[in-house]
Amino acid sequence: MAKSKTQFGCSTCGHISPKWLGSCPSCGEWNTFIEQQQASKVVEHKAIVSGLDAAEAPRKLSDVETSEKSRFLSNISEFDRVLGGGFLPGAYILIGGEPGIGKSTLTLQIAKSNPELSILYCAGEESAGQIKQRAQRLGVESEKLLVYNETQVDKIIDEAQRVTPDLLIVDSIQTVYRTELSSMPGSIQQVKECAALFQQLAKKKNITTIVIGHVTKEGDIAGPRVLEHMVDTVLQFEGDKNYTYRLLRSLKNRFGPAQEVGVFQMNELGLTEVTNPSELFISDKTDGVSGNAIVCTMEGSRPLLIEVQALVTASSYGMPQRTANGFDRNRLALLLAVLEKRAGFSFNNQDVYLNIAGGFRLNDPSGDLGVCCALVSSLIDKPINQQTAFIGEVGLGGEVRTVPHIDQRVKEAAKLGFSNSVVPSGKGVNGIKYIRDAIKKALG
Repeated sequence: MAKSKTQFGCSTCGHISPKWLGSCPSCGEWNTFIEQQQASKVVEHKAIVSGLDAAEAPRKLSDVETSEKSRFLSNISEFDRVLGGGFLPGAYILIGGEPGIGKSTLTLQIAKSNPELSILYCAGEESAGQIKQRAQRLGVESEKLLVYNETQVDKIIDEAQRVTPDLLIVDSIQTVYRTELSSMPGSIQQVKECAALFQQLAKKKNITTIVIGHVTKEGDIAGPRVLEHMVDTVLQFEGDKNYTYRLLRSLKNRFGPAQEVGVFQMNELGLTEVTNPSELFISDKTDGVSGNAIVCTMEGSRPLLIEVQALVTASSYGMPQRTANGFDRNRLALLLAVLEKRAGFSFNNQDVYLNIAGGFRLNDPSGDLGVCCALVSSLIDKPINQQTAFIGEVGLGGEVRTVPHIDQRVKEAAKLGFSNSVVPSGKGVNGIKYIRDAIKKALG
């Protein structure tokens, strides 16, 4: 038996060190080194399997045919939107998200929406019986959906070459392993090796491949960072489990726009598309209450109307509280300082609570104007006009700065009945130059 020795591997990038290190010299992350046992006799292996070792001869660029015109659809319009117009043959796609967010549900619903697609579903986390129960609940009746309970990567690739499906789905990349490696499934080495093999399969055999990935507690896709570099498209499922909506965001897309967003709603029948997300996020908006404002943010190329809720009340403690849900606390502190210095509103002895309704997270700076007006509205206990929407970034000098796609945002607000959009100066009839003018216009 080969004598084993101890080494330490970075759980983020896979860097190997003979001793434990606090900070990884490769990726810079802290406290990521995990003790591993390695046999002194290393088994040589190559990241190739039968059928994938043949390379094409070099060709002139003018002789290479593009596959952009041969896209095929999932017939889930929100999914196709995020992909950039559907699947490209030979594309390699990674879908990540928290447990139970809807990753497996979405991939199964492709078979329901487009029963003409030949799909090979390789399941490493569920049995065939469990998958059939889920498929029956979702109403999947496709005869071209093949379920394959296998986690050995060589067998999966051999079966994919034999079946030649339109779409190969691997659920999940952390359960797949190669027998030539001594490490456990889900380890850095196994994930890198298996991901490289699926990449070769997609590109050399022109089989569109979707791999599902787990995420860490920080929300990043588990495994080496090189996994995200290997794939053509990285899709992230986002959403609060306390709410029914789900956002599918493209973090990377070689064949379409990045940061594009598709919106779904989870119910007992699976994921349903939300064609007008703004109505979803402001459907329960409270009218005639101080501290509430409507802002228009951009998610990819899509404008969304979101309700901002602020509560400002006299502090009962020596140190006033600053709490934000769905909004950056440092940004909140900055806006409070601008309101005190540039607009003359004091929050020194006030507790401030800010909430983005619906569990949404507001990262777009265009929401600054609405947040400031909501804070002042709650401070003086005077409601904002119900037909008003706010669009604009607030600078340190108290100026209201312009943001991209203002015309598109104003049209979205008008479509939902918000006839009065407060925008930066020069961008409309209600153009505002300074935050104090916006507050005066919103609260009278």
